[in-house]
Amino acid sequence: MRTIFHLDLDAFFVSVERILDPTLKGKPVIVGGNPHGRGVVAACSYEARAYGLHSALPIRQAFKLCPDGIYLHGHYDEYVRFSHAVKNILSSYAPVIEQASIDEFYMDFTGCRKIYGSMFSFASKLQQEIKQKLSLPCSIGIGSNKTVAKIGSDCMKPMGITYIIPGMEKEFLSHMPVETIPGVGKVMLRELNNKGFYVIGDITKLSSYYWGSAYGKYGIDLWRKANGHGTEYLTIEREQKSISKETTFGADETSNEKVYEILFELTGKVCQTLRDEGFMASTINIKLRYSDFQTLIRSRTIKPTDDDKTVFENAKDLLMKAHTRRVGVRLIGVGVSKFSNFCEQEVLFEDDEVKRKKLFRAIDFLRRKYSYSIINFSR
Repeated sequence: MRTIFHLDLDAFFVSVERILDPTLKGKPVIVGGNPHGRGVVAACSYEARAYGLHSALPIRQAFKLCPDGIYLHGHYDEYVRFSHAVKNILSSYAPVIEQASIDEFYMDFTGCRKIYGSMFSFASKLQQEIKQKLSLPCSIGIGSNKTVAKIGSDCMKPMGITYIIPGMEKEFLSHMPVETIPGVGKVMLRELNNKGFYVIGDITKLSSYYWGSAYGKYGIDLWRKANGHGTEYLTIEREQKSISKETTFGADETSNEKVYEILFELTGKVCQTLRDEGFMASTINIKLRYSDFQTLIRSRTIKPTDDDKTVFENAKDLLMKAHTRRVGVRLIGVGVSKFSNFCEQEVLFEDDEVKRKKLFRAIDFLRRKYSYSIINFSR
């Protein structure tokens, strides 16, 4: 039997915001930006969820349900920093880690019982260490595969631990609503309910042949998950194909200068991530969405670089050529792709390029230690 942990950081964005500002504790906090804007809820505290709020809810609707909540734009750079800190703690214990997102991790502890003893007690130790060192609450699910472990981590939030005994997966899932299964969205939920399938146990009453005939490969996968089966091995490495940042304006933007100002900020963040990963990119992409939702994507291939100035100048040129309509801009984005590993050659005398690399290292260090806004590049 495999022993898979799924660790989910509880209300992660909100937890980080409360570390940055302790006065937010105990209050309904919503991360997602201007409550009168066009965005959606990125995360909300458990106090806010009591009003019916949840992730991906339109921010304006959230404000109607919870007008007294505290609405924040969030500090993404801080979320990344804390996520890295959590992974560093987990790396000191887990032989294999798969980071599924910024706030969730899978770990394979198969064969580690003689080292760590009871898996439930060890999960509690891990949970407390993250809480004590980083002030971040988390919940952990322990199962024989990734699907069961993920469902388990959501059962006892916040700061819960759920251990699904091997062989009891089907019974554990049977009374849960069908939407508990990862991959069952609103459309599928409605279809299942219309056919009389409300709990996971209803799915297991029919054979895999029925589900395969009705929904193909997806149906068979649904039946397997309902019976407690899932992927047993973690994906250790994933090839990163692109790095991008985008933003939606609170109101349609008609000022080109404002658009370029935001593009400049997005470019800086993309290039900092590029350098953090040790890559150089040879393709630059921009995304432009008008107020009527017409969306344009443009790209350009250049000599591999990780330089803010080079990326920004090319991104700005692409944007200027793409922005031909006298219509407000709703969204812009910039990204880089086609990576190559950065290799710095030792030189006897410093040239301008070497000095520039050292400058970026210093700037990146300060931004990671404090915040992105502590230093901005001048155009």
